[in-house]
Amino acid sequence: MSDHHEKAKVQFDLMKSSGEGADPETEVEPEQVAPTDASASLSPGTDHIRLTLRRETSRASVNGRNRSKSRGKQSSRDRNTNTKQGSDPVRHKPTDCGPGKGVPQSPDSDQTLQIKGTEKILQATTQANGTAEQLKVGKAVHEKDEGRKIAKKRRSITVDTSKAKTSLEALKLSIKQLKWKEFPMGRRTACDIYWHGVSFHDSENIVSGQVNKFPGMIEMLRKINLSRAVRTMQELFPEEYNFYPRSWILPEELQHFCAQIRLLKEKEPTLKPTFIVKPDSGSQGDGIYLIRDPADLRVISGSQVKQAVVQEYIQKPLLIDKLKFDVRLYVLVRSLEPLEIYIAKEGLSRFCTEPYQEPSQKNLSHVFMHLTNYSLNVHSGNFVHSDSCSTGSKRTFSSVLYRLASKGVDIKKVWSDIIALVIKTVIALVPELKVYYQADIPPGKPGPTCFQILGFDILLMKNLKPVLLEVNANPSMRIEHEQEVSPGVYEYVPSPVDEEVKVSVIRDTLRLMDPAQRKPHLSNLLGGAPEEAVIVEAGLDEKAEFVQSLPSLCLKQVFPKYMKQFNYLRIVEQIADMFLRFLGVKGTMKLGPTSFRTFIRNCKLSNSSFSMASVDILYIDITRRWAGMASDSRESGMCLQAFVEAFIYLASRRFKALPLREQVLSLLELCDAALEGQAHDEKPRPQKHHSNLNPAPAVSEAPSALGSSAHARHHLDCRGHQALQPSAKENVEN
Repeated sequence: MSDHHEKAKVQFDLMKSSGEGADPETEVEPEQVAPTDASASLSPGTDHIRLTLRRETSRASVNGRNRSKSRGKQSSRDRNTNTKQGSDPVRHKPTDCGPGKGVPQSPDSDQTLQIKGTEKILQATTQANGTAEQLKVGKAVHEKDEGRKIAKKRRSITVDTSKAKTSLEALKLSIKQLKWKEFPMGRRTACDIYWHGVSFHDSENIVSGQVNKFPGMIEMLRKINLSRAVRTMQELFPEEYNFYPRSWILPEELQHFCAQIRLLKEKEPTLKPTFIVKPDSGSQGDGIYLIRDPADLRVISGSQVKQAVVQEYIQKPLLIDKLKFDVRLYVLVRSLEPLEIYIAKEGLSRFCTEPYQEPSQKNLSHVFMHLTNYSLNVHSGNFVHSDSCSTGSKRTFSSVLYRLASKGVDIKKVWSDIIALVIKTVIALVPELKVYYQADIPPGKPGPTCFQILGFDILLMKNLKPVLLEVNANPSMRIEHEQEVSPGVYEYVPSPVDEEVKVSVIRDTLRLMDPAQRKPHLSNLLGGAPEEAVIVEAGLDEKAEFVQSLPSLCLKQVFPKYMKQFNYLRIVEQIADMFLRFLGVKGTMKLGPTSFRTFIRNCKLSNSSFSMASVDILYIDITRRWAGMASDSRESGMCLQAFVEAFIYLASRRFKALPLREQVLSLLELCDAALEGQAHDEKPRPQKHHSNLNPAPAVSEAPSALGSSAHARHHLDCRGHQALQPSAKENVEN
């Protein structure tokens, strides 16, 4: 009898003795198992293990792996591509996939196998009844394939760029560098990230993924709202918020502004201050002008009153090459709850195009001398487009710092002061942003998470103190500029400085917002088995190598990294949490009279000298006044800013002997104590949103009635804030 017939007879006898037959319905391609040497690749024992793996892999898929239909129908072309050199070249028909069809190996022979891509060697003793070892190898190969497919899925991050607008080119380059997948025309199914050009509402009905805009950010960063938010913090922390110029809101504070300037000139007749007027919703320098007398205000336009902010003009800025300049820094707010802030290590320095002179009545209209806006100076005949990052009318901030360092300037302190300015500004914005956020994405409602890149415009004074000029919700991310190639003909040409800074900011923002960074470990998704964890990690080797090939992140985390130094400033955020607690109907932004009465009653703030009738009068007076100041009121009721004013009034009424800041903190503690006591008497309430505050130790001089340690976590250290502030400057690193 020939060798072929002998092998067939042994194979058939083994099949009969095992009592198993082929499963004609199972058609799953074997995983690629590569022997360690050429002789093993032709061994019939390898076929036997391989065929057994087919059945076990298929059985695993039927038992709940939820594999896709296309997986079992892989084309022969794909299978040949995946076959490792040296593997068995013989392809078996579907009818050969059942156990017992292969030729058995000697019962005592050992087979050494290596799983492709894992660098792991598996020792399998193949016996006539070696089902246990075969199952072990089959499970490992199957799990390796699952890990590889999951890793591949993780790498395919999808970005909807259909609304990106002016940031599109930089965004495309960033996605290409990350090897992610772009959808320039949108996508029917959900994307991981949606990149909007203007606001959160550029695309409606997004119920998952991440959007690069926060609801309400545009409204909060208008000149008036930013000034109001910072002004509230200046009342509570005047020394910490002295980086923002003194401001007046027009037209509501026009009379107050005129009166203050008149008194100032009466005291010092030789003093001639200069002021800069900024339209509330202006951008790119549009409508900005300088004045030296309130009579020069252009407040009225026809029958409409223009809303604007008047600020003190910084008359002694730091000059380089006799030119005034400002700094555009990019700040990523990664989340509000918990608060996460990143600052780009590189920014842009934008120069005026005329040598600076202190303002006088003759040069007030010289915008190329006084205003640093790129959109204005680019039209000057003196504007210099340069391919170098250290020359021209637009340079990198690092080139300016190097130049200052060469003259002995402590640039670490400059960076420390800038970081403190950024953190304090964002802390001032967060309270109202949280109100906007819950209005668009109420708790429990499906919706995306948000992040946003902000543009901070900062001016360095002659003494190197940073001053906040404004914050842009939609900073320009163009990486090209207009150039006149012939009279009246313009074209866009690349800007090396913009590309170096902006592409890095967008790319690294995407890296930080990678959905894979926010998901549970893959071993947990697969059940947590040790073998699965090892194999899945092996499948991510390729991604790890790719990440290592990217440049280091240009974004530096500054919060919560420096939480201890700045957490004591988050008083208004606690008031906002109180406001959100009593809103009642989720999704609204204003407190009704009934809700305000409930707040007073539950916090036990009414007494014989402050009746509920007085509460109603307080509500009506404050609400009416703020309604008159709001230009785009969408609903009636008490807004957060009005509630903060009412809260401060109640605090000053209750704790007259304390300084203002301690009055507010004491009232917060009193309210928390009343609400927690009520929670013990009633059914449990949802947990409050104070988990991210971690306030500093309580004030030891707090009134005895408020000294309960159970509520001390809400009492921030006001007395020690002056000691904390220097440490913030010392500990904030470059």
